[in-house]
Parts: sequence; C-alpha cells; structure tokens
Amino acid sequence: MKNIIKTLLVLACMSPMMATGQSAFDQLEDSEKIGTVTISKGMLGIVANMSIDNADEETQEFIDLAKSIKEIKVFVSDDQMASQKIKTTAKGYVTSSKMESLMKVKDDGSEVNFYVIEGKDRDHVSEMVMLVTDMETRSGRADFETVLVTMTGDIDLTKIGALVNKMNLPKELKEVNND
Repeated sequence: MKNIIKTLLVLACMSPMMATGQSAFDQLEDSEKIGTVTISKGMLGIVANMSIDNADEETQEFIDLAKSIKEIKVFVSDDQMASQKIKTTAKGYVTSSKMESLMKVKDDGSEVNFYVIEGKDRDHVSEMVMLVTDMETRSGRADFETVLVTMTGDIDLTKIGALVNKMNLPKELKEVNND
C-alpha cells in the first residue's frame, strides 16, 4: 500500500514536467482537415536578420518584436467539424490557462477574440491567442472558416502591427494595439 501511495505521489509530481513538452494544440496538428504553420524563434530570427532596412521604423519594430517571440502557431480550417474542434480546443485552453479577454469583435457573421496572459507591464503579454470564426452563407449553404493564432514570448502589443505587415498574419491582429 505504501508503494502505491509513493508511486502516485511521484506521478503527481512528475505530471507537470511531462505536460510541458505537450501543447493543448498538438492534437490540431494531427488533423488532415486543419492547416498548420509553426514559426519557431530561430525562423523569426532569420526573418528579422533578413530585414535590411533598419532605418525604417516599422522594420525596426518588427525586428525588436521578432526577437522577443518564442513561437507562433497558426491553425486554419474551412471544414465545419474541424472548425468546431479548433474552437473547442482554443476555448478550453483559454479557460484552463486563465487567460484574460483582451478584445472581442463581432461583425457580419465573423467573430474575433483576443486572449492574453499578462507580461511584465501593461504593454507586454507572455502569451496571446487570437481566435477568428467566420460563417458566410453562399448559394444557400454555410461556409465556415476558423483561424487560430497563438504566440508566446515577451510580446509588445504596441508593435504587433509591424509583425502583421511583415509576416502576412491575419489583419485582425493589428487591432490589438488600438485597444
């Protein structure tokens, strides 16, 4: 009986360590109906170093922000079931991570939600999740598209616009620094 209790205690202590290698979003990468893009810190560094025109203010903001981001993941689907999976996974993650709702935009069948985990000050976050859901009705049938963007690092919200422009990320991210 003591061995069972010791084993359970060891497993309980180790479970957070084992979980850190896994992301709540890893399951989305396995779906054939969900497109994914993962941009690592190394790739962001390469892109930042390729930005030659340092005199341009937007380029410098992009370089500064790119160097502070650890990872960007983008998940996209136009399949109704896969879109629901993305939405459910994102909402579950936001709730379990105790993320704060930063902004919500609803317009003409589209909904954009931004969630963050606060960083070192008011203008910085350590993690940001953007969930875009869109439903259009064309020719009597509903078309769904869902986009989920996650970013981790020391993200300066005042410089998000430069990142969106340079990396062709969803334009809704530009609205974050206007909040």
